[in-house]
Amino acid sequence: MAAEGKVFDPMHQFEIVRYVDIGVFSFTNSSLWMVLGVAVVTLVMALGASGRALVPTRWQSVAEVAYEFVAGMIKSTAGTEGLKYFPWIFTLFTFVLAGNLMGLLPSSFTTTSHIAVTLTLAMAVFISVTVLGFVKHGVGYLRLFVPHGVPMFILPILVIIEMISYLSRPVTLSVRLFANMLAGHTMLKVLGGFVVIMGFGGVLPLSLLVGITALEFLIAFLQAYVFAVLSCIYLNDALHMH
Repeated sequence: MAAEGKVFDPMHQFEIVRYVDIGVFSFTNSSLWMVLGVAVVTLVMALGASGRALVPTRWQSVAEVAYEFVAGMIKSTAGTEGLKYFPWIFTLFTFVLAGNLMGLLPSSFTTTSHIAVTLTLAMAVFISVTVLGFVKHGVGYLRLFVPHGVPMFILPILVIIEMISYLSRPVTLSVRLFANMLAGHTMLKVLGGFVVIMGFGGVLPLSLLVGITALEFLIAFLQAYVFAVLSCIYLNDALHMH
């Protein structure tokens, strides 16, 4: 029974396993898959940039599509001035996308299914954008919390609401990614357990498993896109005061 419980425990896939302890630092399965994700993205971009043929190779096409997609996203949300921060947004997008997609591989680990990882990324975005806003606008950046055309008697309430909304950005940004990855992979594990338990009678769970797996690939891309586009929107707030 214990073995069966271990095999079909849908939350077992999210357990952190420590490989090496170095003082207060540990190299875990989460660290390993983050390193692998960075390596895969670096390899793909290196292969795409290595051959600049007139007729693009497959790897060159992948690199160009990724570049143009992220550049277009930045330009449409943060304007041409936001293109200066292309390396930052591109790194965020590809890192999250690699983590999401690699988590769908058998026996892999989904780094973005842990709130510690997503919150760290979200806090990096939040702090960077806030610092940029104050560097560019000085104390005038605080005007972000003061809506235009609001009667004075309700202005204090709206300022408080705007501040709460601003300070909650890293929480909402991280929880959205974490919750979607956690829920999707848990569902896949549960359906996989039903298929194993029911044997030949598990045709319906197997069909659902195939369908949800295909949906998870779409969600993996969409969540990376949402994370990146919200980062662009926050960047736009820092660059262009309303």
